[in-house]
Amino acid sequence: VSKKAKEVPYDIMKRLLALIISKCNRQTRRSLRFPKPLRVVDSTTVTVGKNRLPWAPYHGERAGVKLHVAYSPGSSLPADVVETTGLRHDGPVGEQLTNAQQVLVEDRAYFKIERLDRFVEQHQLFVIRMKDNIELHQKKSLKRLSSTSSSVQADFTCQLGTKQCRSTKRHRVVIFRDANGRDIRVVTNLFHASAETIADMYQQRWTVEVFFRWVKQYLNVPTLFGTTENAVYNQLFGAFIAYVLLRWLYDQTKKRTNVSLSFISFVRRFFSGQLPLDWKSGMAAALFEYAQIYGRRMSNFG
Repeated sequence: VSKKAKEVPYDIMKRLLALIISKCNRQTRRSLRFPKPLRVVDSTTVTVGKNRLPWAPYHGERAGVKLHVAYSPGSSLPADVVETTGLRHDGPVGEQLTNAQQVLVEDRAYFKIERLDRFVEQHQLFVIRMKDNIELHQKKSLKRLSSTSSSVQADFTCQLGTKQCRSTKRHRVVIFRDANGRDIRVVTNLFHASAETIADMYQQRWTVEVFFRWVKQYLNVPTLFGTTENAVYNQLFGAFIAYVLLRWLYDQTKKRTNVSLSFISFVRRFFSGQLPLDWKSGMAAALFEYAQIYGRRMSNFG
């Protein structure tokens, strides 16, 4: 792959990833008991020495490329990926990753007052973390049942921003305390969900961070095999394809076995040939069932 990656247009690998995601997402979707499916948007940057990727300058002596990902916590799979150089800001690219059928969950990098007003008009549901310096105008508290076990500190509606740049819509703001005791302020247009549910939605954002960490750690992404644009993006999309296929295989096999294995443990044992017999049998059954459904032949499968 490393020898041919620079010759193959990376758009082919990108389209292959989208095809595999669409097939796997249909079979691995699970309920998180939220009003609508969540769509977590974030980005990760892969950096190397600036001389290796002169077409992708980043900061100082580093060069880098960035992958902007819409991630589905309901299936533990990416839903969409956009590739850019490392200096491209997250905000504009985030516009390509919205979906009116899902609740958009994003960090402060995607916060913009005009964008929130537009989302309300477009009926795009969202839960987005606010920047710390945003002013809150004409606050009005919402009625809620208080609980000593709740992490929610406040729940109200208001206009956002200063007099020179203020939202035209009133938005709901939920302030809650995270596991480290820090206050997190999120803005949303979900009014029929409890403040605790809003807080839980935002905390699902950490699932994409775990996904990024896993891909970089276990699929060797930081070690680039080539330096051209095609070579780099082919490797990155190839790593995503490997993750999606492994995750799909894990989810399909897990339903057929009583032996508990974490995803990380499954991958380690899978590549070392040390999977328990119960998992091997479950994996064979999952692949055989898939082959029957889609008319594929697997005569040599052991």
